Amino acid sequence: MTIEHPKSTAAIAGHPIHGMLVVFPIACFTLTLFTDLAYWQTSNLMWQHFSAWLLFAGLVIGVLAALAGMIDVITNAQIRAIPTIWVHVIGNICVLILAFVNSLVHAGDGWTGVVPWGLTLSAVTVALMLVTAWLGASLVHRYGVGVSQHG
Repeated sequence: MTIEHPKSTAAIAGHPIHGMLVVFPIACFTLTLFTDLAYWQTSNLMWQHFSAWLLFAGLVIGVLAALAGMIDVITNAQIRAIPTIWVHVIGNICVLILAFVNSLVHAGDGWTGVVPWGLTLSAVTVALMLVTAWLGASLVHRYGVGVSQHG
């Protein structure tokens, strides 16, 4: 008996684009928190610059991942029918908004660009991202979203 898993519309050779891209903003936003902590402890501007670039990279690839994910949600009724998909979608939009605001805060000069609001926004972004990543993983493992049917 084969179970029909919801297929990813935005895919390359059967591999969901969203799943391939989403790891980059997760890494970038998490590393931003660590570089903010390093700046807080050392006051070395290098860490603030790293944070700014990590936020930028995470936002650019995060928007691309969000577009691929939205294509999957909009074009597949099976995916839209999963109750947790909307919490995942809205949570990830909030993550991108928080990261964008954080990027604006990090554009400030020196200490005020990171402490206290940049560091706080980085921590809140990572905390919310952990929830949405957990939900995203459950979409794959529990509902088989984007899982190939090949043996």
